[in-house]
Amino acid sequence: MENKHTKLNQLASTAICGNDISSSVLYVSALAIAFAGQYAWITLLIVSFVLFLFRKIYGEVVGALPLNGGAYNALLNTTSKQTASFAATLTLLSYMATAVISANEAIHYLHHIIVIMPIIVSTIVLLGIFALLVIGGISESAKVAIGIFIFHLTSLFILSAFILYYLLNNGVDTLLQNWHLPLSNNESVSKAIFFGFAASMLGVSGFESSANFVEEQQRGVFPKTLRNMWLVVSVINPLMAVFALALFSIPVLQSPEYQNTLLIEMGKQVGGEGVAYLIAIDAFLVLSGAVLTSFVGVSGLLERMTLDRIMPPFFLKKNKRNSSYRIIIMFFVLCVSVLLITQGNVELLAGVYTISFLSVMALFGIGNILLKVRRSKLPRPEKASWIAVVFAIIAVGIALIGNLIMPRKEGLPSNLSVFLYYFIPSILFILIMLNRTVLLKILLKTIDTVFNQIRKMVVSIDKKIVHTIDKINSQEFVFFTRGDNIATLNKVMMYISNNEHTKKLKIVIVTNDANPVPVNLAQEIDFLDREYPEIAIEFVKVEGNFTPELIQELSTQWNIPINFMFIGSPSNKFPYRIEELGGVRLII
Repeated sequence: MENKHTKLNQLASTAICGNDISSSVLYVSALAIAFAGQYAWITLLIVSFVLFLFRKIYGEVVGALPLNGGAYNALLNTTSKQTASFAATLTLLSYMATAVISANEAIHYLHHIIVIMPIIVSTIVLLGIFALLVIGGISESAKVAIGIFIFHLTSLFILSAFILYYLLNNGVDTLLQNWHLPLSNNESVSKAIFFGFAASMLGVSGFESSANFVEEQQRGVFPKTLRNMWLVVSVINPLMAVFALALFSIPVLQSPEYQNTLLIEMGKQVGGEGVAYLIAIDAFLVLSGAVLTSFVGVSGLLERMTLDRIMPPFFLKKNKRNSSYRIIIMFFVLCVSVLLITQGNVELLAGVYTISFLSVMALFGIGNILLKVRRSKLPRPEKASWIAVVFAIIAVGIALIGNLIMPRKEGLPSNLSVFLYYFIPSILFILIMLNRTVLLKILLKTIDTVFNQIRKMVVSIDKKIVHTIDKINSQEFVFFTRGDNIATLNKVMMYISNNEHTKKLKIVIVTNDANPVPVNLAQEIDFLDREYPEIAIEFVKVEGNFTPELIQELSTQWNIPINFMFIGSPSNKFPYRIEELGGVRLII
């Protein structure tokens, strides 16, 4: 875990997550027009405003807790592992759906240019290529992402220039005619905007990605990636919706052919086959870049979960390029299995895709509220107002409801049913990992009861299970106290009892002339030791100053990983940033 590697600059970080969110221009304008008609550009601007609020929300949470994991990390440091794991499961499903959908759609766009091998096989090959690229190192992945991102923006600029030239010569009569058309099925404007907004929120998928690999970014880069992604979505998506309404009539735009390849049709209309081919190539590349984003984001998320002992430690193994290759291989296998199960039917994954990432955004807003309430003293570079946070959560909630009740094609299951089909097995696995010692004890008792008559045959099994439980519980934890009173220390003990598998705890106080040991601290810790007989508490006094170097020295001396060391929330007077402490966790 001490391997040094190059941190990502603003361009590289923006490119990795920007390819995902900017690829939405390929489908979100057509999707918004399908539901909102001539009001599509308004719904896309509303989405831009909601995303503006989330810039502050993400900036505050990640600024205070600049660690990989996104919503999982925010909730882990403000609630419990169970709650955080719920967010992590949703994020994992979102990445899985994004990777499969983006890879499959990229191959379909490539198929418009050249005849290739079967779609499913080609999609697996594309997923494999990006899995190998991420295994090769995040720096190498960033170079590819930058190339794709610049090519994408250039292609959209060229397309926009052709469209403007075309409109200067042909006028905007089509746009004006579309504006005065009645809505299909005599819908009200409010209903059209409601469903249009719900559909348009798909255009912000990927905004959460930057938070999942923040530790790979240079200091100060993260808020800039949020700003850059917001600018891209705010300018490109509404603009392309207006351009589409200026080029084609709404009935044409709502036809299935234009829904799938709108930008290609726009390019063909204003620049012929040459521009259409350029957009097709761009679509293939930027959707491939979204696959890359999924692999990078899920790698940071699952690595953080593994460090917190939610996932098996098997996944922590890294190669010489500092990549968690076992995580990447597992994610690749999951994506391929989902692709084969659905046979490339992207609409079947739409429910997983939509509900997952909208839920993750809502949970991030909730994490922001919990951070304000429970970690109010924790320093942070910026703050989101209460009104902005509440409004953003409500907006995402409205979009989530809209997608749940949104009309689906005949014969397709509802978004919720497809989501639950994937979510339930995933959360069950996480719950099993969180409660594995309890389950092992139940298994041990069952074996003793059922096989009592043939006990000799199961003695060896008993010993192995007991050994496993003891091995899990043998991990020692550390809490650094500033001389907290017994009520605060009791909260520490309750948290550890409810969230960690351990029988050993060191309560450490770092003392010096300016910070003597409180008179009653030893007696209070001795009282807690008697009140929590299942955990052996050791009181340790360390002479010196509380610094990152001291934490690292004690971690090495005691052979206790830093992420198993806890502190209370530091105040503004604390001389170090939370990320400088090497991964120490906040629990009070």
